Amino acid sequence: MTDNPISRAEHDEFARRMEEANQRQDARLKALEETTGQIHALALSVEKLAQSVENMVKAQEEQGERLKAIENRDGEQWRQIVSYLITAIVGAGVMFILSRLGVA
Repeated sequence: MTDNPISRAEHDEFARRMEEANQRQDARLKALEETTGQIHALALSVEKLAQSVENMVKAQEEQGERLKAIENRDGEQWRQIVSYLITAIVGAGVMFILSRLGVA
């Protein structure tokens, strides 16, 4: 095995390149950490948005149910009025026929 010690200049050059490599890696790690933080913040925002949309859907369903109830109430009242009118007309017709027959 040959013993070839390196010179001080070679050592300094090696140390300088290692330091530059460490600085590049540190910069990439910092950028990665920032990106990870942004992704986390985005994920939280998406979760909040999903909850808001879910709440909005529930509110719309409730409003739809209330609207149907209001629409049905008006329809039921109209059907009841028509029913009363038909009953009155039929009753008047029966009374007319009975009075012609001399029963009433």
